Order: sequence, then structure tokens, then C-alpha cells
Amino acid sequence: MRLIGMLDSPYVRRAAVSFQLLGVGFAHESISVFRGFDRFAAINPVVKAPTLVCDDGETIMDSSLIIDYAESLARRSLLPGELPARQHALRTVGLALAACEKCVQLVYERMLRPEDKRHAPWVERVTAQLLAAFDAIEADLARRPLAAESATIGQDGITAAVIWHFTQSVQAETVPASRCPRLQAFSLAAERLPEFRAAPHGDGTYPVTPTAG
Repeated sequence: MRLIGMLDSPYVRRAAVSFQLLGVGFAHESISVFRGFDRFAAINPVVKAPTLVCDDGETIMDSSLIIDYAESLARRSLLPGELPARQHALRTVGLALAACEKCVQLVYERMLRPEDKRHAPWVERVTAQLLAAFDAIEADLARRPLAAESATIGQDGITAAVIWHFTQSVQAETVPASRCPRLQAFSLAAERLPEFRAAPHGDGTYPVTPTAG
């Protein structure tokens, strides 16, 4: 299998970390949706990162769907089986993905739109949504800390850590680390895990890993 996309994308990175924790092997191709648009389009005309090219050549898009496929291959889930715990984990994943979506919107607004074309009320609204999502995760962590160990970290922890790290890399002025000290500490601990260190945020290439089983 081939995972297409750059590790500076939190969506690509959460898939890469999840694959390793599941023991599912893959080859990684670090292709930018901007600089490598034509090359990416030759693999997937939709040009959406991450794209997973399965062994038979069929492609799957969206990090959550790709992770679901990897879990099917590994025959285990990175989400809890017990309903109350699963419910809370899904809440955390949803909050983190919402924060990511809003963070990316702010990045694109500032990178791609001319300053005189930016709509201040829209920026304020997106910023408020971004902060609300992280504030909710931080409040939850006060009551239910996340595990930061390879043997016990789940999809909620993976997603929260990866997206917080991404946000601190591109929007630290909007969401300072001091606003969410528990999430900051958790993310730093997760980043020390071998599965995270093997797929660092940036434009590098994740090493080829053997196929599970």
C-alpha cells in the first residue's frame, strides 16, 4: 500500500502514526497538493491528502476512512470497545478534527487570499470555533487524562496530539500553548513515542514498514 501526502498535513500524519501503531505496513510518498499537483493528480485526480493506494490499485481518501481500512486489515481498533469509553473517545476525535478544519481554514485564508480580500467577521468566527474546540479538549483532560504510551494510546490521543502539534506549528499566535497546558503536556509526551518520531511533522518521508501478518 502507498500513503500519498506530506507529513506536514495532520491528516496524513495521523494516518501514518495509526498505521504503525496497528502494525500495518505501507510505503509513503511525500507529494504536495500544491507544488506536486500534477504528480498527485496522476495518482488521484481529486488531489486529496491523504490518499491511500491499496494493493489492487484502488484509492481511498479521507484520513478517518483510511484508518478504518487499516483497522480492518489489523483486525483491531484504536477506539475503545466499551460504549461509554468509545463515546468519549469519539467526542475527542471529533473536537480535534473540528479544530484542525478551522486551523486549516485560517492558514488558507492567510496564505492564499489577498489581505484586502479577507473577511474579518469570517476570520473571527473561525477563530472562535478553533478556540472552542481546543478549550473543550483541555477541559475534558482535567477530568479524563489521555494515555501517552505506545501500548495504550488510542485514536483520540493520536488525533489530539497530532492536531495540537500542527496547530502549534502554524497558528501558535492564535492558540498559544499556555491556553491549553494539559493538552500541550500530553502532545509533547506523545511526540516522544517512536511511532510519532518516525513520522515527524514536515516534508520528510516515512520509512517503508513491513506489511502486517
